[in-house]
Amino acid sequence: METVIGLTAIAVAILIGLGALGVGIGMGLLGGRFLEGAARQPELAPMLQTKMFLVVALLDAVAMIGVGIALFFAFANPFVAQLQAATGS
Repeated sequence: METVIGLTAIAVAILIGLGALGVGIGMGLLGGRFLEGAARQPELAPMLQTKMFLVVALLDAVAMIGVGIALFFAFANPFVAQLQAATGS
């Protein structure tokens, strides 16, 4: 059972870490493209800014979903219950 708990902790760390890394890279690329677009056509900057914030919110939502799934596995791990049922302890 300790192996399942340990591997779950590693999976939680990887899930949160890679989710944060992906969102960070995505926001960096998005911000750079926004600045390029605003520099090329300054009159479109308000429209581009609105769309950028919408995409940033969606990117952040992906990270929060990952954190929610990771917390579920950390505190309400279904694999431990399955292991206990299988071993009978």
